[in-house]
Amino acid sequence: MPHDVQENDLRYLLILVTLAFVPFAPARAEVSVGIGIHAPGVSIGVNIPAYPRFVRVPNYPVYYDPHLRVNLFFYDGLYWVFQDDNWYTSAWYNGPWDWVDPFDVPVYVLRVPVRYYRVPPPHFRGWRTDAPPRWHEHWGRDWQDRRGGWERRDRHAPPPRAPLPSYQKHYSGDRYPGEFERQREIRTERYRYQPREEFTRRYEERRSPGEGPRPRGEGPRDGGRGPDRR
Repeated sequence: MPHDVQENDLRYLLILVTLAFVPFAPARAEVSVGIGIHAPGVSIGVNIPAYPRFVRVPNYPVYYDPHLRVNLFFYDGLYWVFQDDNWYTSAWYNGPWDWVDPFDVPVYVLRVPVRYYRVPPPHFRGWRTDAPPRWHEHWGRDWQDRRGGWERRDRHAPPPRAPLPSYQKHYSGDRYPGEFERQREIRTERYRYQPREEFTRRYEERRSPGEGPRPRGEGPRDGGRGPDRR
């Protein structure tokens, strides 16, 4: 056998042996969420240094801040953020935040028109700005089957807006309460609103110190893509 052929065979064998000891990266190696769904309160890369300057979303029981570069809303006593294709909620304007299963997001939050998203994601492009995002297309058939009719406006007037927790204006910077127990204590003393949404009531009941809401799903996945899209 020629010498050069032997060398080529040896090189090939060496490559095979080397690859056998190299761990293969998973198919979705580029996806990194960086948070655990069971962690009570997560950082989502959003920092709101002072109480938002809320204005009303016309014809909706929802508020937003047109000055922030964050998809932040206030509805039914809770703050809602749409970030990295996931919904998060908190009882305080700068979190910590809890992930919300797409099946649980209230319809009045889902119905907010595209134009009120201060940082609309790329897949919003081409959608009507005076209409809600096309969640039924984005989150797929299973979501649409379970949330059918979410986009239809009620014949009756929308529910009254929850009062803004303006007491939180006094808590910014170093005064911002980062611990759940302290947040809950202040909120209990200063905010008497009774939520109308089942999710909000459930959230309030389970938001005891050291525990977040228990989601139905597995938490953010696939880089925040949510339910299977077909």
